[in-house]
Amino acid sequence: MKAIICREWGKPESLVVGERPSSPPGQGQVRIGIHACGVNFADTLIIQGLYQERPAFPFSPGMEVAGEILEVGEGVTHLRVGDRVAAVTGHGGYAEEVVTDARTVFPIPPMMDFVTAAGFAITYGTSHIALAHRARLQPGEVLLVHGAAGGVGLTAVEIGKLLGATVIATASTPEKLALAQRYGADHLINYRQDKFRDRVKEITNGKGADVIYDPVGGDVFDESVRCIAWEGRLLVIGFADGRIPQLPVNLALVKNMSVVGVYWGGYSTRQPRVITDSLRTLLAWYVEGKIRPHISQTYPLGQAADALNSLINRQSTGKVVLTIR
Repeated sequence: MKAIICREWGKPESLVVGERPSSPPGQGQVRIGIHACGVNFADTLIIQGLYQERPAFPFSPGMEVAGEILEVGEGVTHLRVGDRVAAVTGHGGYAEEVVTDARTVFPIPPMMDFVTAAGFAITYGTSHIALAHRARLQPGEVLLVHGAAGGVGLTAVEIGKLLGATVIATASTPEKLALAQRYGADHLINYRQDKFRDRVKEITNGKGADVIYDPVGGDVFDESVRCIAWEGRLLVIGFADGRIPQLPVNLALVKNMSVVGVYWGGYSTRQPRVITDSLRTLLAWYVEGKIRPHISQTYPLGQAADALNSLINRQSTGKVVLTIR
């Protein structure tokens, strides 16, 4: 089968298109014929050896896929050959096939196409668990979302609004802010033109944001600590800035604030029910038309490096997806 292969740590340009053998599924596994694969910022880290997990060489990146079940391993009873599914694979998705744990595979609604399904679980799952499970976001609270037009940021805007929050969105261009507004943002801040900590205080009459959703880190985290409300929750989603910030704990003390980590993938082994329940809710919202996934770009498998660079260079909005079949 054709696959994008990582043989050494490096930038997207170091990836190669090659052939890998097709493998049968083992106990509790399934083999999926991949139609589409979501592209995530974490993919740019895993190929550089900078992610929490470091697969053995050679491997294919790609954490989430959508396609059809080709083969079912022993002990798998809830899936059948031919089922339309999506799966969270950890890696291996930039390929024509993948063998993965059946527990990470879920059927997709009949009206959901493979491109949408491939970009659904991680971005929506991260934001839903972050806001509903970790921050316990309440109706009427103020939610500040950084990177609000990006993969996870846009879903945070959408879910935050569904949960009844007043949403403040930050982004770098008028076009990105307009997209966030279409997805429910009540207030918009162009952080290249305005100091967002000051604008948040203006919007909230000095109170600050109750919940801050931060996939950026670096200076954005540093400034967020200074515009968070009393008993606010600062959600650590990732470090797209590249710098892992340090918290002045005296500010945590005087504001009674919480810094809350969100490692979505960790639930798959520690508390899989959390992911299962979250995805059930999200898929129901999709069927009801309450959430509308935004796919900004698709690339064929052979252009995986271009897809990854679109994330690195912040040229994309919403989700980027590789189309494979």
